Amino acid sequence: MQAPAILVRDLHKSYPSIEAVRGIDFEVARGEVFGLLGPNGAGKTTTVEILEGYRERTAGIVSVLGHDPGQRPRTLRERVGIVLQGGGVYRHVTVRELLDHWAHLYPAPRDVDEVIELAGLGGKQHERTRSLSGGQRRRLDFALALVGDPELIFLDEPTTGFDPAARRAAWQTVRTLAELGKTVLLTTHYLDEAQALCDRVAIMKDGRILTIGAPAELGVGALYRVVWRDAETGEVQSRETEDPTGLLHQLTSAALARGEPLRDITVARPSLEDVYLDLTEEPSAAASQEVRDG
Repeated sequence: MQAPAILVRDLHKSYPSIEAVRGIDFEVARGEVFGLLGPNGAGKTTTVEILEGYRERTAGIVSVLGHDPGQRPRTLRERVGIVLQGGGVYRHVTVRELLDHWAHLYPAPRDVDEVIELAGLGGKQHERTRSLSGGQRRRLDFALALVGDPELIFLDEPTTGFDPAARRAAWQTVRTLAELGKTVLLTTHYLDEAQALCDRVAIMKDGRILTIGAPAELGVGALYRVVWRDAETGEVQSRETEDPTGLLHQLTSAALARGEPLRDITVARPSLEDVYLDLTEEPSAAASQEVRDG
């Protein structure tokens, strides 16, 4: 059995005034797109920086492609690509010049022309980087992370600030990486992005992992929600049920008996967004006071 690309056991990271990561465990299989989700302050960035080798852990076991990232071995860095939330590049060179330079830093880089097309920069390769738009600079960040032909790519909120078209283009890039067999660890605040791209996600809060699973499966076991529009009042009605079959039969039979259409009917289990909000929602002030009052 092949070892996972990332293995984390009982990971802790403490600072003098806070414990940012509180004993988390997870694995990322090779070739998997894995999402790390959570509100600000959940511990996502700290965890990713430990995996990247930029931050020392307080305790626990961490293995990335079979190496301890805390030791920052060259052999590991040659096999990893990173897209940070923000970064800087040489402003006076062209896109192609920068990628050519970057490619020479790796033992077996990917073809630069292929990387330019993969990142959606085909029409910009001879432009100086200082003239690129925000979305184009973000695509250049993708290209710089891919030019070394890494086995594992860290994407830290890669589409923040993108317009809808640029986001979809970036999604396609991630899907192409998955098709190429690359392993991707993605952090994002866009839950539709995680739903669309990730094989599995872990939801973090307060330095702990609350749940891990495939986005489509996290709501499995929860009640179905049936929603429809009342023909008489025009108001939207909803009901939760373990099995919607009987309720649907009741609603459709009544509508047929009245000779009226049953409009706007949907049947769904909780989405990834529903699960996320339910797990990470902060208690209201009234609820917190009730707990304190016992």
